[in-house]
Amino acid sequence: MVVGDFAKKVDLIVIGSGPGGYVAAIRAAQLGQKVTIVEKDSIGGACLNVGCIPSKAMIHASSEFAKTKEKTPFGLDYGKAKFDMKKAIEWKDNSVVKGLTGGIAALLKKNKIEIVQGEAHFMSEERVRVVRENDVLSFDFKNAIVATGSRPIQIPGFKFGKRVLDSTAALELNEVPKTMTIVGGGYIGCELAGVFANLGTEITILEGADNILPIFDKDLSSFVVNKFKEQGATIHTNVKAEKAVQSKENVKVDYSKDGKTETIESDYVLVTVGRRPNTDDIGLEYAGVKVDDKGLILVDDQGRTNVSNIFAIGDVIAGPALAHKASYEAKVVADVIAGNAAGFDYTVIPSVSYTNPEIAVVGMNVKEAKAEGIKAKAYKFPYAANGRALSMNDTLGFVRITVDEDSKFIVGAEIVGAQASELLTELTMAIETQLTVEDLTLIIHTHPSLSEMIMDTAELAMGLPIHL
Repeated sequence: MVVGDFAKKVDLIVIGSGPGGYVAAIRAAQLGQKVTIVEKDSIGGACLNVGCIPSKAMIHASSEFAKTKEKTPFGLDYGKAKFDMKKAIEWKDNSVVKGLTGGIAALLKKNKIEIVQGEAHFMSEERVRVVRENDVLSFDFKNAIVATGSRPIQIPGFKFGKRVLDSTAALELNEVPKTMTIVGGGYIGCELAGVFANLGTEITILEGADNILPIFDKDLSSFVVNKFKEQGATIHTNVKAEKAVQSKENVKVDYSKDGKTETIESDYVLVTVGRRPNTDDIGLEYAGVKVDDKGLILVDDQGRTNVSNIFAIGDVIAGPALAHKASYEAKVVADVIAGNAAGFDYTVIPSVSYTNPEIAVVGMNVKEAKAEGIKAKAYKFPYAANGRALSMNDTLGFVRITVDEDSKFIVGAEIVGAQASELLTELTMAIETQLTVEDLTLIIHTHPSLSEMIMDTAELAMGLPIHL
């Protein structure tokens, strides 16, 4: 290993190449900065390599297989279908993940961004050292952005390895387990539970709250609960997972409820109880950057830390750990560094759970709006009354819009059902641009389409419903 005193001078160094880091690097380069990006693993970060993208690939693949087992009312019979897990993993890794990460690397090079592979550590508020396989590089920077993302939380009694899996390991399984216990019924746990349930795995979910998907209202998550039950899944709520004991053949999980301890045996246990920011081993203390007791970096509304030339975005700062939040923050911070007027506005951050059915929300629900002093009321339109949903044979769910009754502005929206993640964008834009329900009714929506439910819900809010 060669260590020298020479430090290369750069305008901006970005640590991490996930949806926050690579977007920040590209936008900063577009705004005239000389940028170096440092990545210790794979370009694209956790999201593109082991998180958002591969999980959605497996959700799609497993959902397609699940369709073959369902009876249809329109005369389609698939016959007996087979699912090759090894081929699915190969497709996920080679066609989906490598295609996207290769594209990101090409975009970085196109924008003349230097890519450095290695582990970055702050040495001071103006210098970063990057440890590589055979040498060490030093960079003196005018500004730095920390975008190192997060990792799965490992809880006591559940050491990852072999039959105790984190979300990354679950996405690499080359077999379909007969049984699986999932500790944590949040969106990651429920999405992956859906993958394996679709493939025929007998699922048990252990959740500490009184309902799975606790960040959503129960009337939204109830659709997912019912689907899991249809697939034979068992859901235990208000429980605490105590420990996992592995053997060559299986793993036993002890959990407690109301003072009683129960044991469940399965092929694997998947632990999805949250994620921890990757801030504990990058030398922030040498730069004087402050973090809170959870390891989150403290920033202002421009992403600036207490050290004026060091910024942070994404999972390493407060707020939901969402890729699109990180990308949004990346563009804001790049603007700030370039001297432009910019700042974070978290009023309209959509959230989606890619379960079956999908759940998508944005803005405030009625309870949240009333807490802000808004005279709010919610209006709901069912999928079952929509022509496109009927023609798709997919009528579970509803669209719900929260309206300020005084101004008729749209302040929130919730959708549960087919393509909820896509439908939410129109309502996200409506809140961002301060549209009223009347504005939505004046937009001509294609027919037949699921998007007509948004128009129908808005007409309902005006007291002029056509289809309900």
